[in-house]
Amino acid sequence: MFHYFLNPLKDFYTGFNLFEYITFRAAAAAITALLICFFAGPWIIKILGNRQIGEEIRKNGPASHQKKKGTPTMGGFIILLAVLVPTFLFTDLTNPLIKIMVFSTIWMGIFGFLDDYLKVIKKIELGLIARYKLLGQITLGIIISFCLFNYSEHSSFSTKITIPFLKNMVLDLGYFYPLMVIFIITGASNAVNLTDGLDGLASGLLAISFTVFSAISYISGRIDFSDYLNIIYIPEAGELTIFTAAMAGSCVGYLWYNTNPAEIFMGDTGSLSTGAALGALAILLKKELLLVIIGGVFVFEAISVIVQVIYFKWTKLKTGQGKRFFKMAPIHHHFELSGWPESKVVVRFWIIGLLLALLSLSTFKVR
Repeated sequence: MFHYFLNPLKDFYTGFNLFEYITFRAAAAAITALLICFFAGPWIIKILGNRQIGEEIRKNGPASHQKKKGTPTMGGFIILLAVLVPTFLFTDLTNPLIKIMVFSTIWMGIFGFLDDYLKVIKKIELGLIARYKLLGQITLGIIISFCLFNYSEHSSFSTKITIPFLKNMVLDLGYFYPLMVIFIITGASNAVNLTDGLDGLASGLLAISFTVFSAISYISGRIDFSDYLNIIYIPEAGELTIFTAAMAGSCVGYLWYNTNPAEIFMGDTGSLSTGAALGALAILLKKELLLVIIGGVFVFEAISVIVQVIYFKWTKLKTGQGKRFFKMAPIHHHFELSGWPESKVVVRFWIIGLLLALLSLSTFKVR
């Protein structure tokens, strides 16, 4: 919005020239997101608390988590508010990539809200049936695929993916590319959802991941940087820097209230929407495979659940009694039950996330 109204005023006052620069608008979006969290956070927490919209804790979970019962949930509203307002204020809303990101975030935010609403308010233990969530994720993947195939700037490489660590290695999936898009959207949103089980764990890792994508979107949108680093140049991708900066700022701001002991949980409203945004960014920036490294902790969390389920079913088929590969899945609960304090698990996973973030950025030169 400011991009439209203030930029033309540069002819009267050169200070308005700043609104031409992506770096300035990205910084402004991140700071605005933080301020929204700081000012709106307590208000949202109070409303949720007064209406007794509190978290239900699984009885088969770690015993230490039972004290968290009743903590306000649906904190994803804080994140959504803090990212959408700066996006509308500081981005070029005619940019098709921004439109896709805003739509993806809101779309899965709605499905996350329905799940939280059914679980917390309607007291339906399973919440939104899994197949309906999956339907929402698949539909989003189809919509994004359709947009890319019909977006002229992407037409030359809309079905291609790049291979990390390999120079000039591009794989064209052709008509199978939409399946890749659906897989990434579904996998990313579910992986973040599974990771959101400890105070501050998911929000901290999301802040790291979106910061990395902020750097990637900036260099991908500049022909000089992308040419120097030998990565695909994506016209108009620079605007995504503003969205990712707002996302990183909102996650850090939300962490102010979500760090141990958490005053609020993001719920599926936050985890599904931010996970979908993470997946959509990887697709739009042609970093589909690099997402495995950037969001490595999320991937590990999801794999731990898959391994647990497969191993349990396999041992039950072989011996008649199912056994668990981990003490509990997702993997963060395994370490909790192994005697690690919750804060230690969270901080160590953050450290791993930072290392993976640095590794992902190194792939642009190590080829």
